[in-house]
Order: sequence, then C-alpha cells, then structure tokens
Amino acid sequence: MANAAFDPRAITRPDPTLMRYYTVVALLTGPLFPVLFVVRYCRFRTLQYRFDDEGVWMSWGVFFKREINLTYRRIQDIHVSRGLIQRWFGLAVVQIQTASASATPEMTIEGVMQADALRDFLYKRMRGARGESDAQPAGDGPPEGDELLDTLREVRDALRALAARGGAA
Repeated sequence: MANAAFDPRAITRPDPTLMRYYTVVALLTGPLFPVLFVVRYCRFRTLQYRFDDEGVWMSWGVFFKREINLTYRRIQDIHVSRGLIQRWFGLAVVQIQTASASATPEMTIEGVMQADALRDFLYKRMRGARGESDAQPAGDGPPEGDELLDTLREVRDALRALAARGGAA
C-alpha cells in the first residue's frame, strides 16, 4: 500500500495477524504454551492505539491496566524490527524511544501491517513538533545561507590552505 494512502488515525487495534503470531510463538515454548497463550491473548484483546494531533496513545491490560501517552515532541528515535516469524506473517515491531534514562523503548507498537509507513508518519510528526523542516537540502553539501556555517567553512578553507603551504594544521 502506498504511503500516501496510509492513515494512522484509522489504527485503533492491532491486526488479527498478531494473534496468529502470538499463537505460533506460544506453541514454540512447549509446555509453557497455556500460560503464554493466555497472557498474549489478554494483551491482544485489550491492546488499543490512538494517533492524534498531539501524539501517540497506547493501552493494554486486564488486571493491571497500563497506558502510555507520548507527545511527538518527546520522541527521540524510532526503530522497526522484524524477526523471522514476524516477517513470515508480514508483521513488524515499531519501538519508540524518548530521552528517558531507560535503555528500553518507551512504547512498542505491535500488530501494524504497514510498519514502515507508520515509522515515516511518526518521523514526520516528530520533526514537525520540533519545528524542523521536512525539506532536504539540494546537492550533497549542507544548506547555504547560515552565517555560522559560512564562518566554519571559511575557517576550514583557511586551515586547508595553511596545511597545503606546509604550515601547522
């Protein structure tokens, strides 16, 4: 599906393929299947998402309800990972990291079939929330017109010229 047709606001629940993935993973655990299956079934049934103008919201849980709400401004990095079985089902995990002290992702989005489109959407919103432009500079070099950048270029060129004449660099 084209990225232009992707609408994350339509995503409120994980794709049913996620439950099939959970079942296969639980089966691979052997005797722990019943326990892991029940835990994953409860997670699948209660997992909800909301993508709005402010940020991303996610909730899950039966006995212990957990909710995470991240504004686009807090997002630092976004990772998409696909394990062997996930690729077989066409699934991926989108991990969203913030500037918290934890090394683990703040939010892990599962069950979205268009993970790359979701990642692109989140990056676009993250840049927009910080006031950064999506426009890429033309050419190979950095954008022109920045006074500090122009000064640094002059210093670089002067150091290169000095080094070429055999002076200290």
